[in-house]
Amino acid sequence: MSQQSDDSLENTGLSNEDKPVFLVIGQLGRPHGVRGEISFRIHTDFPERIMPGKSVFLGEKYRPFTIRSVRGGGGRLILSIEGVDGRDEAALLRNLLVYVRSDEIPDLEDDYYYHELLGLKVITDDGRTLGNLVEIIETGANDVFVVTSATGEEILLPAIDDVVLEIDIPQKTILVHMISGL
Repeated sequence: MSQQSDDSLENTGLSNEDKPVFLVIGQLGRPHGVRGEISFRIHTDFPERIMPGKSVFLGEKYRPFTIRSVRGGGGRLILSIEGVDGRDEAALLRNLLVYVRSDEIPDLEDDYYYHELLGLKVITDDGRTLGNLVEIIETGANDVFVVTSATGEEILLPAIDDVVLEIDIPQKTILVHMISGL
């Protein structure tokens, strides 16, 4: 199985600014057929960016590969990866996460990627620091921000307009309003 090499990549997954270098876009599944194709479960809101010629990185060591072909639709695709030419080779990749470089993703007009919000300081509109955003839970109706205080207490905040007043990425803060019941 051949693979591309890029000695400039660090395999830690974090940049010098503690920002992720790689972001998960999906996970490989079982081999499909005998020609090295493999099923792919999509974990991105932008599956149209998964296309032939795209560089991706596989597994915890972020091994670089290039997508040869893509077919299918919905939440699953069938991928062919350059250098993976048989069922046995594809089987070695089963369950590996698939990443792209975070510096290759396009900016969002009026929105944020989750990884940009994690670690931001959460402050109330009356000046109290609640803690840092450590997780975002997708519930279907609205996301929920999980904030951990300095004492380790978890605070759950619905990510709705009445609660989340302002997100300031350069200042690394999220301004919130504590509605009754929180």
